[in-house]
Amino acid sequence: MTINQELIQSFKTKYQTEPINHSVENAVAKVGFNQSSFNNEAVKDHSFVFSDETKRGKITDQKKSGRCWMFAALNGARVNAMEELNLETFEFSQNYTLFWDKLEKSNFFLDSIIETADEPLNSRVVQHLLQAPVEDGGQWDMFTALLQKYGSVPKSVMPETYHSSNTYEMVSIITKRLRAFAKELRTAYQNKASKEDLKAMKEDMLYVIYNILVKALGQVPEKFSYSYRDKDGKYHRIEDITPQDFFNKYVGWDLEGQISVINAPTEDKPFGRAFTVKYLASVAEGHPITYINAPIEVLKDSAIASIKDGKPVWFGCDVGKMSDRELGIMDKDLYDYEAILTEAPQLNKAERLDYGESLLTHAMLLVGVDLDADGKPVNWKVENSWGEKSGDKGIFSMSDDWFDEYNYQVTVDKKYLDQKWLEALDQPIIELEPWDPMGSLANLK
Repeated sequence: MTINQELIQSFKTKYQTEPINHSVENAVAKVGFNQSSFNNEAVKDHSFVFSDETKRGKITDQKKSGRCWMFAALNGARVNAMEELNLETFEFSQNYTLFWDKLEKSNFFLDSIIETADEPLNSRVVQHLLQAPVEDGGQWDMFTALLQKYGSVPKSVMPETYHSSNTYEMVSIITKRLRAFAKELRTAYQNKASKEDLKAMKEDMLYVIYNILVKALGQVPEKFSYSYRDKDGKYHRIEDITPQDFFNKYVGWDLEGQISVINAPTEDKPFGRAFTVKYLASVAEGHPITYINAPIEVLKDSAIASIKDGKPVWFGCDVGKMSDRELGIMDKDLYDYEAILTEAPQLNKAERLDYGESLLTHAMLLVGVDLDADGKPVNWKVENSWGEKSGDKGIFSMSDDWFDEYNYQVTVDKKYLDQKWLEALDQPIIELEPWDPMGSLANLK
């Protein structure tokens, strides 16, 4: 069938015979699809009052960067630091971890180019690597590798710069150079250079990236001193400490004891098995990305156990679906598109993943939950990193139904997870392709 005038006229006639279309057309022209289909009844279900909450600090702002995964992880880590330092609030330097993440991603990219030098340039793997070598996004295990290797520092020790808060230009410049380096490495290999020769070429390439990062983000401290007054007004000074020692002493997380649990109910990912993603890492020698796939109730139960124990929960979701940034509400019924548009086939969670309709796009922190009389979650309290102008001064409310449909990952201490799910780690880890939706958060823009 082709589109011809007869077909168009039949469409036009059908459209004009449905009286509601004209009213909806005017509304959409004025305020758009979302506001025209907004369901105010859903708002009434979000009082932003929660039965169980963890401690948290002041709301942070990632600004024009894709560092949500860093902000969420560091916002969780600072709860421990606040307790150890006796502070009402505290903030780690996201610029410090950004610096090392960009350098490590550059190194990992060049290593991957060397590893795939035998592949044709138009292979899907090589083209995937070239697409976004140093995007801002990342996964939980990528961040733990940064913490283990480099530690962390207070925000005042390495504050924000223009390019830490506005990363697009810096990322574009680094990406351009990395692609040129990839061409040099592949050309050298075609001209009979060995892969060992290519690795020797890499050092000069990495210095170019280091040079850019220092100019954009500043010098990274090897040791530092930190002065502060605690919440009782008492002055303290921590002298001459390394970032690694600061993290270990004032956060003290057992990073090996943390595990990511995903809910990907697709046929290719059986529950009770562990997965990793090929060519997805930041620190080359770090622990590989590891997920245990489980039913959604397992994610909820482990998150509730952690929250009840006072520990915030890092999670990854598809934040753009059925959510309102200004109100800070994530609710499956927030927009009634079918009321103003033609009915459309509905995809379930697995089908949305399989057909590209949904994937992980944002990481935040669960800092509370509202449980009903039977102990079942109604709404979840979410600490975001978009500043205080979003939501209830930076806090979002997520309905439990939304959690079912659009939440894909939580990271918790292994003690909050039933042992039968941890047994997945005793089986061979299944490798997912680099473009799998479960690796998408690392390419967040």
